[in-house]
Amino acid sequence: MADAKVIPFDDDRSRGSRGAGSRRRGSAAESAPVGEGPGGEVQPLPVRGAAAQDPAAEPEEPEEPEGPEEPDESPGARPTTEGGGEDGGLERRVAAGLSFLRRRLTGDYEVDDFGYDAELTDQVLMSLLRPMYEKYFRVEVKGVENIPAQGGALIVANHSGTLPLDGLMMQVAVHDHHPADRHLRLLAADLVFVLPVVNELARKLGHTLACAEDAERLLAKGELVGVMPEGFKGIGKPFGERYKLQRFGRGGFVSTALRQGVPIVPCSIVGAEEIYPMIGNSKTLARLLGFPYFPLTPTFPWLGPLGAVPLPTKWTIQFGEPIPTDGYAPEAAEDPVLMFNLTDQVREQIQHTLYKLLVQRRSVFF
Repeated sequence: MADAKVIPFDDDRSRGSRGAGSRRRGSAAESAPVGEGPGGEVQPLPVRGAAAQDPAAEPEEPEEPEGPEEPDESPGARPTTEGGGEDGGLERRVAAGLSFLRRRLTGDYEVDDFGYDAELTDQVLMSLLRPMYEKYFRVEVKGVENIPAQGGALIVANHSGTLPLDGLMMQVAVHDHHPADRHLRLLAADLVFVLPVVNELARKLGHTLACAEDAERLLAKGELVGVMPEGFKGIGKPFGERYKLQRFGRGGFVSTALRQGVPIVPCSIVGAEEIYPMIGNSKTLARLLGFPYFPLTPTFPWLGPLGAVPLPTKWTIQFGEPIPTDGYAPEAAEDPVLMFNLTDQVREQIQHTLYKLLVQRRSVFF
């Protein structure tokens, strides 16, 4: 069979043999695929526009669609991912860790007048407390927006749990959940600062002695200060008196807030009462050890060190509406009636919130 000839679409012979709309049936051209001649040769595509009107114009070759650039396959070239990928992130973490160790070993870090180490707190101490806060006690925080975004403020909370873990969990709650990334400076009892190791860690976390002078200095600097006026009466009370607030001292925290004109933010903590159910108190051992009390629980001291593990209760920490104090005259801090009324107002607000949270709680552990 002779080779088929390519007949251009704009050839005059093709126009004379048939009309524009006719098609020859039974021919080899009809059975061939579109754009392919009878002998397998490629037929040129029809040209539209200005080129179609000029029979002498050569058809333009279609442009190839733009696609993604071919990856560089040369030796040593490798694709990059956004953010440097896992390897880049790991390298940055290792470099940051080494830099942190170098600063600690060389003493190239800052602490304030009270011993607070912001870098150590953010990068180490909070990381150690966070698993207990998030996984063990599963703390739920409410009303954190009631804490001022700037300036001094005094947070007043109930105290319970045999060991002062509630203060640490409240500190993590403010550190991790406040939108302004504020740090809580707790006022602690003098016993904390005579215990080895505990003394140093408390200072690094920003804790200071529970006295009016230190509290006023922190508030004057615009710090967020936390106090638990029940003291040892609250943390060491029997399990049968759980969630019943003890006396709030003489109202010294109110006098401090009035002198500095800072708001008082009530805070209610539910869940801490049940971590060490205190069913007894060995006063003899407490006197020998110099402790305010020596707790007896269903597990301690009967199970030894294992009995010191707290029960995994479910916690709720709620910050209430702030009580302003900047509307009072400076001499109001010396008014015993006003101090008593404000102290009672804060105490009643915390107690009412505790009862409300207890009613809403489904279970001690869930």
